[in-house]
Amino acid sequence: QKPPTPTPNVWQASSNNSTNCTLRMSSRVPDGLSPTQRMDCKLRTKKGRETYSKRKWIVEPVFGQIKESRGFRQFLLRGLKNMQGEWTLLCLTHNLLKAFNA
Repeated sequence: QKPPTPTPNVWQASSNNSTNCTLRMSSRVPDGLSPTQRMDCKLRTKKGRETYSKRKWIVEPVFGQIKESRGFRQFLLRGLKNMQGEWTLLCLTHNLLKAFNA
């Protein structure tokens, strides 16, 4: 028998109110909830709030820098393959500029 496939730890936007979850701060997120309800429960735990707060300096600044500094607002090419190539090129130039300016 194969071991069960682990469920990925997904972080998604949730509603502004946490009424979907009745957990205490140290409880584990229960199974059988919708993704939005699971996120509400994660944000009510101490570890969840700490992890979610890290997005401010890990991921989101990169998108802001690409939009503001590079002036990127929309893809110019059509099709998934072309769009992926355009995004790869943007990320490559972003990383090269970071390395060059460091």
